[in-house]
Amino acid sequence: MAPNAAGKGILLKADPIADAFRAEVKDGLAAPHRTPTLVGILATNASPSRFYAEFTRKQCEELGVRFILKEVGSAVKQNGDVDEAMADGDAAEEAIIEANEDNNIDGIMVYYPIFGGQQDHYLQQIVSPLKDVEGLHSKFHYNLYHKCVHLSPDINCIRFITPTSLTSTIPSTKVTQPIIDDIPPPGTVKSIIPCTPLGVVKSLEYIGVYNKILTYGDRAYGKTVTVINRSEVVGRPLAALLANDGARVFSVDIDSIQEYTKRPRSSNATSARQYLPHHISHLCALSLEECLALSDVVISAVPSASYKVKTEWLKEGCVCVNVAADKNFEKDIRDKASIYIPAVGKVTILMLLRNLCVVPLIVCCVLFPLHHLSRTSA
Repeated sequence: MAPNAAGKGILLKADPIADAFRAEVKDGLAAPHRTPTLVGILATNASPSRFYAEFTRKQCEELGVRFILKEVGSAVKQNGDVDEAMADGDAAEEAIIEANEDNNIDGIMVYYPIFGGQQDHYLQQIVSPLKDVEGLHSKFHYNLYHKCVHLSPDINCIRFITPTSLTSTIPSTKVTQPIIDDIPPPGTVKSIIPCTPLGVVKSLEYIGVYNKILTYGDRAYGKTVTVINRSEVVGRPLAALLANDGARVFSVDIDSIQEYTKRPRSSNATSARQYLPHHISHLCALSLEECLALSDVVISAVPSASYKVKTEWLKEGCVCVNVAADKNFEKDIRDKASIYIPAVGKVTILMLLRNLCVVPLIVCCVLFPLHHLSRTSA
């Protein structure tokens, strides 16, 4: 943590946040009878993806995880023969299927973007949900976005899932008991949540944006957050997580601004504290400048070196989190922000390895559901 110069907000790097989860991950990785294996599939020659792959390798080595980097497409170094050059994404699908079928591989991660848009979404569905440590499969997204819609309003279950639902074509919304803390109820395990959004939420919990006195599942109540980026990998799931935890969220993308909330739009005083089972979204008429002026927290994940959030538009004393590889905030950000987190990559990797600890339990529960239920009910 950088010293707080006169009039300056705190510069908080990701190291102490990541360290808070390192022991948990080490304990989780030590539980299986064999060393877990994670395969990373790199299908482009993009520098950020290459950097992230090498950073993943380093963290895995430090924590005792076997890491295999599978290079395909333009990531493969060529011998100078132009005819042999491969394009972005060549053989990426085949590499995913191969990893799905390899019983020695416990987790799969793919370094996106590859093609972008729908083609990347297609690849995300190819990864087996029993090996998806990034939480990008539609099974996990359904759980995240719908927040188990048949629950009573004071229950939050997006962080848990019934393992056998991963092998069913029908989404499961049944939970056996109310959830009052971050502990899976009988018959469920922790759901796999996308690593970067989860890393951001854990960072906000670390600095106290989440109020632990409030009911679990509503601890971001009273906070207004702007999330700049609405990709299916980062922005949208992050906005959903925050809204489902009680925050009012402005989701900003290139062509629109949406508001995410689980509290109905009503001026009726008797219903002011009521809220929906999961978040809803609707178009917002506010401008970005107006959203920022209201926001206690601003999170930007725009993959562009030229994009900058204007410091002058920020609310005095807000918290700012940079998620992009490039810095999305201006150099004077700490003149307005009380806390500035310039990167969350180290926390993201710990969340990924945390997910890797959950995957074997999910697989075990799918293969032996009755054994799992008897153990968790005891």
